[in-house]
Amino acid sequence: MANATATPATIAKDSSASDGTTVRVADIAGPRVPPPSSRLGPARLLAACALAAGAAAGQPAGFNYDESRVPTYELPELLRFADGKAVETAEQWPARRQEIFQVFAEQVYGVAPPALPDLRFTVLEEDPAALGGLARRKQVRIDFAGSADGPSMELLLYTPAAAAGRVGVFLGLNFGGNQTVHADPAIRLPVVWPRTAAGGVSARRAETSSRGSRASRWQAERILKRGYGLATVYCGDIDPDFDDGFRNGVHALAPPRSPKDWGSLAAWAWGLSRALDYLETDERVAADRVAVMGHSRLGKTALWAGARDTRFALVISNNSGCGGAALSRRRFGETVARINASFPHWFSGNFKAYNDREDALPIDQHMLLALVAPRGLYVASAAEDAWADPKGEFLAARQAGAVYELLGEESLGTRNQPPADRPIGRGAVAYHVRSGKHDVTAYDWDRYLDFADRRWPRD
Repeated sequence: MANATATPATIAKDSSASDGTTVRVADIAGPRVPPPSSRLGPARLLAACALAAGAAAGQPAGFNYDESRVPTYELPELLRFADGKAVETAEQWPARRQEIFQVFAEQVYGVAPPALPDLRFTVLEEDPAALGGLARRKQVRIDFAGSADGPSMELLLYTPAAAAGRVGVFLGLNFGGNQTVHADPAIRLPVVWPRTAAGGVSARRAETSSRGSRASRWQAERILKRGYGLATVYCGDIDPDFDDGFRNGVHALAPPRSPKDWGSLAAWAWGLSRALDYLETDERVAADRVAVMGHSRLGKTALWAGARDTRFALVISNNSGCGGAALSRRRFGETVARINASFPHWFSGNFKAYNDREDALPIDQHMLLALVAPRGLYVASAAEDAWADPKGEFLAARQAGAVYELLGEESLGTRNQPPADRPIGRGAVAYHVRSGKHDVTAYDWDRYLDFADRRWPRD
């Protein structure tokens, strides 16, 4: 879910460009919820605000923001094999996990190829005293096919300059290029598919004015001062975020040939694993302490990356919504039909068979979250982000707890969604719903850092 979409994405072509066609994807505005009123309870207030915001944003009729109109649904059972046999022991879970994983791969995100054998890493730049001496900066090009002429991505890595040993790292994809996460003038600009100032996508090099434009979502200094590193890659380096027929990015090496093959979300998740391949080689990174984190559509990506690759020690979903942490069967806010219509390139071709047929899905998103077990899982919502269905995100995290408990870990431990700004979960699963809108804030990062402190105690 990107920016709480309210209108379908559109693609406009500027054929007058002398250096070829420039493709721009329209920015998508999300619901804006008015200030709280003392006349309504929290649940009715959220529904009323979301409905009013939807009308103001020109959302098409038929989208549900009223909790009383959520249909009756029955979730697929996590702890029951496809043949009906119950999963009763931790030893049985890996087989059940594989069943669930295969369905998600073939029916939702698409099957991705393994890492290519000639993956190559090239350090492009390094500074041991970046950000005023706070960090060591490294920029690395990762060539997917062993050649600088083929598809590649650039990874930006900051680690605490004062750290004596290896450190845990938060890894995430960004929307507009590495230069957007910090105003550091040494960060290289992306050459292909950078996002424009208006929120679209251009085939030209990113503008210098975009430096630090999304720094509030990354909180680099905050992370470094807590003793962790930050690594990021521009998602457009891996696969451009528009429906190009899968002709660009890594898809050029392995284009989808059947409805079960990978879409852009799976390609981005694949790229996160390639970033982890590099981090395993870096002498300043504790490779067994890498957290994958993502926001919105990249939160969906982080969840699928964590499900695909068990090397990720922590998996963090920030406002990931439909196709991410929110239960599809609730049909609250964004739906399967809507997301497939707006972003047909994100998922496998098979996923479109479930448009307006969520009950026919053999899985639901609580099962995706359960694929992370027993590793650390953090799901975060925003109170004004009705399009992402905060309650559906909480319910999925709660339901996934059955697997965590089977494996001897602590679940959320409550049946009730907490009030805003009251994080819950002292074990392997944690959750919060933050005041405010669809975004990543310092409040969110403080919770993720606290979670890492608990999961990765220091000597």
